[in-house]
Amino acid sequence: MFSVTVRDHMMVAHSLPDPFFGPAQGLHGVTYVVEATWFRPELDEHGVVIDIGAATERLGEVTGALRYRNLDDLEDFAGLVTTTEVVARHVAHRLAEGLDMTPYTALEVTLREHPDAWATYRLELPGS
Repeated sequence: MFSVTVRDHMMVAHSLPDPFFGPAQGLHGVTYVVEATWFRPELDEHGVVIDIGAATERLGEVTGALRYRNLDDLEDFAGLVTTTEVVARHVAHRLAEGLDMTPYTALEVTLREHPDAWATYRLELPGS
């Protein structure tokens, strides 16, 4: 199995309105390092998993739509608590919408809140 990972970052604001989250219930900011990893069993005819430039560009489009935004105000997150896990799932699904995912078996998105804490969402795909 081969994989390629690209990375970006985004600064967002949000709240986690549940007593479970303690002080994070209130509006606060977070800077996520966002990593997207595409998986496929074999390389394509060019000897790559995915064109790194295309993957980087697509990730930038997805993170750019969220960058400097209050996630609480976005329709995509209406009715959701925007935990790191929920945002990782959102990014994975937006990435998959913008590219031909036919050759891939999975797409993983990891959001790193800081060097010691992160969450990953794995989107399983039909693959080749």
